[in-house]
Amino acid sequence: MHHAALIPWLDPATIIGTAGPWALLVVCFIVFAETGLLVGFLLPGDTLLVIAGLLSHPLAGSEHGVFGINVWFVALLIGLSAFVGGEVGYVIGHKGGPAVFERKESGLFSKKNVERTNAFFERFGGITVILARFVPIVRTFAPVAAGVGHMPWRKYTLYNLIGAVLWGFGLTMFGYAIGFIPPVAHFVESYIDLILLAAVGGTALITLWHYLRERYKAKKEADAGHDVVTDAAEAQALTLDPEVFDRAPDLDGDGKH
Repeated sequence: MHHAALIPWLDPATIIGTAGPWALLVVCFIVFAETGLLVGFLLPGDTLLVIAGLLSHPLAGSEHGVFGINVWFVALLIGLSAFVGGEVGYVIGHKGGPAVFERKESGLFSKKNVERTNAFFERFGGITVILARFVPIVRTFAPVAAGVGHMPWRKYTLYNLIGAVLWGFGLTMFGYAIGFIPPVAHFVESYIDLILLAAVGGTALITLWHYLRERYKAKKEADAGHDVVTDAAEAQALTLDPEVFDRAPDLDGDGKH
């Protein structure tokens, strides 16, 4: 194994011996935040899930990879975090109502993100809750938009469960399966510390880049004299009509459901 001398704290043996489940807890929180908190769209969830699965392979003498537990438990916990996050996002929207969308444009909120999410609902109906899991930004705002529009809770929860299983559990197991490809497995075994550095550092850099980009756009629009505050009337206009959730999907994009 090729260890990076400057980052010995990323040695898998060290992580397994000291961090253990805490490393998995960080991953689960990020997954939760992607759909449970309105700031989650800044986080690169898809990549993180695949890497989490890949790092669950037996590495550095550990039977269960860097997390120290079987990949099935890793995938189940990540899937559960995705489901709980979706439920929390729905409750926030349901309880808060349109007022949730009343705020100033910033690096953490954009009216355009809500409009993009609404466009998905208009096209695909209730199954947007499932599809949104695989679309950055939309997966963050979809639960809240569904809650604000009072999508029937039982239907939402069913779709949320399906989406959490396909995305959270599925992508994690997909990452694990990649490890069975000999060249990939050998690369992981040889450069696990560098992969961990890329996972941690990459996530932080991508998050910071997204945040600064959104902040720059908001500031630029404000300096140009544009209205960057979503007031009560505009927030109400962002609320989806309940009939949207019962609409059949427009799969071919021809405007017909």
